[in-house]
Parts: sequence; C-alpha cells; structure tokens
Amino acid sequence: MNEKSITILEPGLLSSIQDTGRYGFQRYGVPVSGAMDNFALRAANVLVGNKMNAACIEMTVLGPSIKFNYPSLISITGGDLSIKLDGQKVDRWSAIQVETGSILTSDGIQDGMRAYLAINGGINVPIIMGSRSTYIPAGFGGYKGRPLMGGDTLLVGEPNPTTKHEERTLPEDLEPVHYGHSHIIRVVLGPQNTNFTSAAVNTFFDSRYIVSNNCDRAGYRLNGPTLQHETSADIISDGTQIGSIQVPADGNPIILMSDRGPTGGYAKIGTVISTDLGLIAQSRPEDNLVFRQVSVKEAEAAFFEQESILYSIDPTLFKNASNKVKSALSETSSSLSPYIYEDLKKVQRNATVKIKGKTFTFGISIESN
Repeated sequence: MNEKSITILEPGLLSSIQDTGRYGFQRYGVPVSGAMDNFALRAANVLVGNKMNAACIEMTVLGPSIKFNYPSLISITGGDLSIKLDGQKVDRWSAIQVETGSILTSDGIQDGMRAYLAINGGINVPIIMGSRSTYIPAGFGGYKGRPLMGGDTLLVGEPNPTTKHEERTLPEDLEPVHYGHSHIIRVVLGPQNTNFTSAAVNTFFDSRYIVSNNCDRAGYRLNGPTLQHETSADIISDGTQIGSIQVPADGNPIILMSDRGPTGGYAKIGTVISTDLGLIAQSRPEDNLVFRQVSVKEAEAAFFEQESILYSIDPTLFKNASNKVKSALSETSSSLSPYIYEDLKKVQRNATVKIKGKTFTFGISIESN
C-alpha cells in the first residue's frame, strides 16, 4: 500500500472528490462541477498549506469513515458533520496533525449541509480537462467518476514541506460560522429581469422562500410566492453560471449550482453573489431564504472582504496583488474599499457578528474619501 494514502472504510451519504472546478469546457457541454461551497474548500486547503484549488473530499450530511495510512496534516471546514478523530471531536477550521492508523468518523449533521476534508498534498486523482472534480452524472473525474465507496484507497500528493507541521487556524477574532436555518442571500438583478413583471421582482425581494426537497449539486428548487413573467418563461438558451436564479413557467425559482447544465432556456431574474453561494450550499430542505438586491460594486466589496479571511491565514496568498491591496487585506476588510474602486462613495451591506454565542445581523455603510 502506498505510504501516502487514505482508505475509505464507510462512504457516508455522499462523498466525492472536488476542487474549485473544471473551467473552459462549457462550450463543449461539460459542466464546471467543483465544490458546492467554494470558499470552504479553499479555506481548508489554505489551512494545510495546499494550493487553493487542490482536490479535497466533499462530504454531505453524513461524512465517511477514513483510515489514514501515514502521518498527515488535515483540516475540516464548512458544515458541522460531527467529525471525530479516534473517537474525539475535532475542531473545524483548523489544521490538525493525524497519526498513522488514525480513523476519522462522522456522527452526522449538526449544522450546515456539507463539509470539506483537505489533506496536505491534496487528493491525487487524475486531472481531466484541467480538474480533479467528480461529475457523477457523466461518470468522470474524481475517483473513477463516482461517489466514494467503502474499500477505496486514495493516494495523496507530496506534502508541502514548509507547512506539513504547521497548525494554522482562523485568526483569534474570527469564529467558525454557524449556518443555522435562515439565510439572507444577496443577489445582483438580471440578466433577464425585464422578462418579469415589476410586481414579480418586488415579490422576489420582499418574500421568504423555502428550500424544497428538490435540491442537489445541480440546483436548489425553492417553494414560495410564484413569480410572473411578462410573457413567457422561455428565452433563447444562453450560458449559465453558478448562482443563476432561473424561473420556469410554474414561477418557482431554481438556483443553479455546481453541476448545472452549461446552458439554460428559462429567464433568470438574478444571480446570487459569489460570497453568498456557500450559504446556499449549506442550506437544507425547509431552510428559509430571503433575497436582498445589491449592486455589482457591493458584490465586489463582499468578495474582497471574504478573501481577506484567507489572506489573514496565509499572507503569502495573492502574490500578484498590489502592495496597497495587500496592506488593506492585512488590516480590516473595510479598508479595502478605496483600492477596489476609487469612485465608490458609499457601500451599503449587511454585516453579521457573533457575540457571546448569539448571531446579530445589521446594516452598515462604509464611506470612502
């Protein structure tokens, strides 16, 4: 047996190999795939010193049982699946040293929907069209093109020697997110918002929607007030992107996710901003979603705020960024604004803080000079 490997003892509910996705092939009908919660996967990799797009194990609802066949460094991010190592619960969002023969198990979901296991060196499966991600419907990528099964042995790449013994964690002023069951999702309007009545657009942003049982890696169908089209739900098929919110003739929104088809023929009322896609990926059936409209510039600001968390874990990231942006990343997220877009006068957004175990959401504005 290869000395750098892990063995799947029990597969869990749905465990697969994913990275950040397979880009550049949608024109040929190949979906992007990749992690549902892209930020959680990238954070897991940064915590163990991998490149951000290294292959990890995406675990859904109930994680697998895994035996480690060599001493390694791992991290668990995303939802809380009650992961234990040799019977002891492990901290999420931290790097953890693992000994040869140790066994990782899961007691099932406590919070969120999906968790990510990163191993220093990354899961070493073949690269297909630039990615190691599994696309299960077509049976390619990942490990043999399928979900993991008991008895599978996965090879692990060469560890990063500079971080193999480094136990990284979140900064002290940050706590692992508690996802809960109610989510405020920020949306950029369009591209086909004019295909809907003005009343439908208002309804979309003024209503609460429920995640239906029809939710998977391809998309999340929502239940709630139906949305009326001006004429027809159909459009000339065009490209889709993760987070696109298409509305078929029945008026129920569908949020397209990682395994979505490359094109779609229904009008799209809006697009979930990339920073909030993780909240969709961590939502379960019966969870509540409320949508809030934001501008593209606000979406960009939110993205940079999120990236500053990764930078705080590893300041060697974003090597090509300007010194001004690097300086802002090392300070506070709000100090990024002047460097992202100098003409922005005011950014409106929601902020969430956790104080003494309670989560509070409130509106904030950031003024730039």
